Amino acid sequence: MRFEDALFNWLQIQIVADGRADDNAAAETRDFFLQILMEDHGVTSIAIKKVDDTMIHVKYEREGRTKTQFIPREAGEQLLADIASNPKYNGQ
Repeated sequence: MRFEDALFNWLQIQIVADGRADDNAAAETRDFFLQILMEDHGVTSIAIKKVDDTMIHVKYEREGRTKTQFIPREAGEQLLADIASNPKYNGQ
């Protein structure tokens, strides 16, 4: 899996896991993408550092260098919005 894809997938499922604290599947999926980032791409730390009106700032360390990736907020939050709008997953 490409680094950019793994980072984006981690971000989306991290947002879901944060928004749905009791969702064990989301937490497990987040950990899966974190493992890919660490083992396949050498990421040693990663976190959402800031969310503004238009962007999510993801800070990570890779190959001894700290970097920040900017991801459009709407795209990053889309999976959580999709889950929330589906009665099958939100108990409606």
